[in-house]
Parts: sequence; structure tokens; C-alpha cells
Amino acid sequence: MTALDDLPSEGRHAHAYDLRAFQGVEAWVFDLDNTLYPAETDLFSQINDRIADYIARLLGVGKDEASAKQKDFYRRHGTTLRGLMIEHNIDPDDFLAHVHDIDYSPVKPDPALGQAIASLPGRKFIFTNGDRAHAERTAAALGVTDHFEDIFDIVAAGLMPKPNKETYDLFLARTGVSPARAAMFEDLTRNLLVPHRLGMRTVLVVPSGTREVFREDWELEGQDAPHVDFVTDNLTGFLRAVLGSIELPIG
Repeated sequence: MTALDDLPSEGRHAHAYDLRAFQGVEAWVFDLDNTLYPAETDLFSQINDRIADYIARLLGVGKDEASAKQKDFYRRHGTTLRGLMIEHNIDPDDFLAHVHDIDYSPVKPDPALGQAIASLPGRKFIFTNGDRAHAERTAAALGVTDHFEDIFDIVAAGLMPKPNKETYDLFLARTGVSPARAAMFEDLTRNLLVPHRLGMRTVLVVPSGTREVFREDWELEGQDAPHVDFVTDNLTGFLRAVLGSIELPIG
């Protein structure tokens, strides 16, 4: 296949394939944080601070040391929660309630995104390493709740986070999604490796402001990796371009 010419509404992008690769997709799977809402919303920085606060209280350390431990857990275990469960046997419900006790007012309704998601053919899911309550509050603030069939959260995954293959297997078993007819949208390249191997179309969402949120250099690597089929910094524009390529009206 050949790459498409730039589409003005689509944002900066790098395609390994023509957008017509999305023809036949029947399931659209979206990560939540820094994917469905723009990174500059800065919602995740609140979560980041709450996680550091939890670690500081749990281990009796200062904020700087807590932040360092947080990043270490996250890198080695996929989520800080997983690291704390393995190494400190914490109560996951207590952790999730604490870190998601945040202010959602920075998340604004996004009717254009909602319309684009609603116009996609087939089923739509949120697949997050956060918990359902957080996803529900975020989706409600965005105004996109009604466009999703279900939310697959860290609890449904048995507290095993992406990018572990078992987590994707559980998602597929629960939803009945066929990977060959699915597309996955993520803001982390490592979380797209398994979906690509399973046969999904993979889209990396890298909005402006990414480096201003909780990001390490290793998280931003691999935008040109073979398991990343598409890259965009404008999710709404990208979805509109996909809809145009598969010849479906928006709204």
C-alpha cells in the first residue's frame, strides 16, 4: 500500500499504510489517559501527584524519593499499582480510590470527538490501565460515554496491566472482538506491540504537550517501530480522515 497525501484536518502523521487499511474494522479500542483527552489537559499530572503521595505515606519517604520509586515501579511492572502489589502487598482498591480522587474539571466536552467516534462502524471500547470509575468520570466529562459499548479496566484485567499479553487475551475473551477486524489507539508504543502481533491496526496518539506530562524518554521511543501502523497528533482529525477513507459520513 502507499501512504496518503497529507490531510489538513488530520494533524501530523506518519503512516505505514493507506488509511483504507481500516476498511473492515468492526471494533475500535481506545486507551483513556492522554489518548481520548489531550495531554495538555494535564489530568494525568494530578494522578501522578496522588500516586507519589500514596507511596510517600506508605513507605515513609520524601516526595522526591517517592517519585523515583514510582517511576521505577512503573517501568519494571507496567503500572505503579502492579509494582506496589508485588513488592509491598498493598490493597489495590485503596490505591485506586486514592489516586483517582482528582479534579475532573480540566476535561472539557469534545463534541467533535464524540461525533467522530459515534460515526465509526461497529463497536467501541475503552481499554485502560486505570479503573472503571475513573474512566466513567473522564468519559462523562468529555461527553463521549454513550458512544462506548463497554470499559475494560485494570480490575477486569485481573490487575494485570497492559502491555502484558494476558491482559489483551482477557479483553478479547470478554468482548468477543476479532483482532483482525479491530483497531487499537494508544499513547504508548509498548502497549501497541501485542495488538499488532494479534493482527490489529495500531495507532499511536502523540499530542502536543506530551513531554510536559508524566513521560520518560523511553516511553516516547518507537514511533517509527514496525508495530506502529499509524501516528497522529490529532485524534479527532485522524478519525475523520479514516471515515473519509472508508467512505462513511460523519454524524
